[in-house]
Amino acid sequence: MIEPVRFELSARDLPETWYNIAADLDYVAPVLSPATGKPVTRDEMTRTMPEALVDQELSREAEFEIPGEVRQFYARWRPAPLLRARGLEKVLDTPARIYFKYEGVAPTGSFKPNSAIPQAYYNKRAGRTGLIAETGAGQWGSAVAFAASLFGMDAKVFMVNVSFQQKPYRRALMETFGASCTPSPSMETEAGRAVLKENPDHPGSLGIAKSEALQVAFSDPRWGYTRGSALNHVCAHQTVIGQEALLQMEMAGDYPDIVVGCAGGGSNLAGLSFPFLRAQLHGGPKIRFIAAEPAACPSLTQGRIAYDYSDTAGLTSLTRTHTLGHQFVPPSVHAGGLRAHNIAPLVSRVVEEGLMEAVALRQRDCFEAGVLFARTEGIVPAPESTHAIRGAVNEAIRCREEGVGKTILFGLSGHGNFDLSAYDRYLSGSLADDSIDPGALEHGLESIPKLVNA
Repeated sequence: MIEPVRFELSARDLPETWYNIAADLDYVAPVLSPATGKPVTRDEMTRTMPEALVDQELSREAEFEIPGEVRQFYARWRPAPLLRARGLEKVLDTPARIYFKYEGVAPTGSFKPNSAIPQAYYNKRAGRTGLIAETGAGQWGSAVAFAASLFGMDAKVFMVNVSFQQKPYRRALMETFGASCTPSPSMETEAGRAVLKENPDHPGSLGIAKSEALQVAFSDPRWGYTRGSALNHVCAHQTVIGQEALLQMEMAGDYPDIVVGCAGGGSNLAGLSFPFLRAQLHGGPKIRFIAAEPAACPSLTQGRIAYDYSDTAGLTSLTRTHTLGHQFVPPSVHAGGLRAHNIAPLVSRVVEEGLMEAVALRQRDCFEAGVLFARTEGIVPAPESTHAIRGAVNEAIRCREEGVGKTILFGLSGHGNFDLSAYDRYLSGSLADDSIDPGALEHGLESIPKLVNA
């Protein structure tokens, strides 16, 4: 029997600050107003965001203090464990040492509360009484519902329709925490009605759900709009993951040669990798950072670096990032949290600078790795997390073939206990191996605003 190897921190090791990688990059592109083509003003940003979050979004300071009340809520499950995947190593017959940082211990089963709680905290202090959000697979919606309940706030979530149908228990979890959950596109907003008029059976997308959430937020100031990924302050909030992992790798007497994270909007990937990248940029060991994205929604490997909207209706400001175009609608893959047409600008920037590489992975290959991980390590991973596992497995196999024993760290962003219908389809052989449709890609890329292409 292979004994589990866990590296646990105590409450006193909980990070006191969030790390902002913008401080260590030579260039961070400004966010532009679509009306003027010039950098957005603070007034424009505070339409949907508390001033404290605007400050974090625009800051080039390296650290933001984590408020005491937020740290107290974090302490309910953080620090999260880091484990060595000895069972997986044995089955792969690899000389590699494989570690994973497990975020499924959070109350909603994923890393998302790391940012939902501070966003609720700042919105509550700004006088808002409710939180509104869009969600893909439901992890962010669940986290917002949970965070709102902690602060006595209402919560409303627009969930991508295909995920609403595929993952009914995520909807039930949101409603258990007191939130209302609406499949998107819906008849509740102008943006949703316009999409349904053109296609009554539209599967939905994160961009459409985002447009719906924004329209509600714009129409009623009591709602605080929340973002589950991509924005600078969200990436910063997630760096509690990597900061803890740095300490835990020290406990293990090891250090990663390779860090792998799943890539959709980018905040989980940023949260794990950016603290290690910070160490590298300040003279630490060089690491290969790998962004593992779905082949069906490959923003980093097939997208363009350009200024684009984050939502389908063009209600957001313009950010410079790898994008497939705001009109791109990806296939209905089960990794709903990775079905984003663009990625975090800070992640995009480190890829552009050659500090991180990207790989596009197919759905069935990822589920194969997820099942192998479940059978060797006893945790059923979220479909999103299987991309990081597949990336790590590929690297471990390469180590075996080359006879080199490297240290691999990957992010297990959440458990898949609410995703068993996807595993059922995989195990029965009926799970489609979705790939990007050339026509959809062309349509999406054509929607990128021409005037401000980077």
